[in-house]
Amino acid sequence: MRVLRAGVALAAASALTLGLAACGGESGGGDTAAYTTVVDKVKGAKKVVVGTKWDQPSLGLKTGAEPEGFDVDVAKYVVKELAGGQDVSIEWKESASSNREAFLANGTVDIIFATYSITDSRKEKVTFGGPYIVAHQDTMVRADDTSIAKPQDLAGKRICQAAGSNSYKRITDPPPDGQLDLDAQLVGAANYSECVAKLAGSNLDAVTTDDLILAGFAKQAGGNFKILGQPFTDEKYGVGLKKGDTKTCEAVNAAITKMYQDGTAKQLLDKWFGQTQGLKLPTEAPQFEPCA
Repeated sequence: MRVLRAGVALAAASALTLGLAACGGESGGGDTAAYTTVVDKVKGAKKVVVGTKWDQPSLGLKTGAEPEGFDVDVAKYVVKELAGGQDVSIEWKESASSNREAFLANGTVDIIFATYSITDSRKEKVTFGGPYIVAHQDTMVRADDTSIAKPQDLAGKRICQAAGSNSYKRITDPPPDGQLDLDAQLVGAANYSECVAKLAGSNLDAVTTDDLILAGFAKQAGGNFKILGQPFTDEKYGVGLKKGDTKTCEAVNAAITKMYQDGTAKQLLDKWFGQTQGLKLPTEAPQFEPCA
């Protein structure tokens, strides 16, 4: 009986050990499915899936093994802060405007840094940290186009409608969702890189969206485009999280605050946008949205 009891005890101990090993994952960092918040996963598993754009110069552009740009660098900083300063394995996932909400809801990504403007309608589906910067909608046209000098000149013009983006509504719709209420012609595109290609090919007259996005494309084009320099909205770039993850949201806000206080934000903004004429870069962290 003693042998039997010892065998049972040994079997139970072995099962517990196997159970703990299974929860530990192959690398010993932890089973990511066991974590209910992103900050817990980052600290425990030491890995995270980050969604960014892959087609926006100076913000999120993938030309090599991983994307690069301001959003990417902000993501690296914030993720390391979430981990208490420890290194974290980041898997980068392309997150276009049209699939960001779905990717967060179904777990394709854990967290998103992708020129993700905070809006009331999006807050119904997403918990937003930040914003980490406030951009302003502006307009980009071909360098030789003299017919468009201000946003109001877009009446009757062909403007780009990028899938999943609300920027065109600022031109075509009245307040509160829109801004200018102009009768412009919409030309569809899968993303803003396609918008810019159509602008270069004279298949539309203007691309209107956030000034940081336009600045990256204008820099890449080397003088073929010009930005009007007449911003007319505030676009709060938030950090997208699955709805309800307020614990991570609060940790993200703390990381963004530190990023501005220690000078990293200024360094990154100068790195990616410092040569853009007429673009006013912030020096302090924006006012955060409530974590909800």
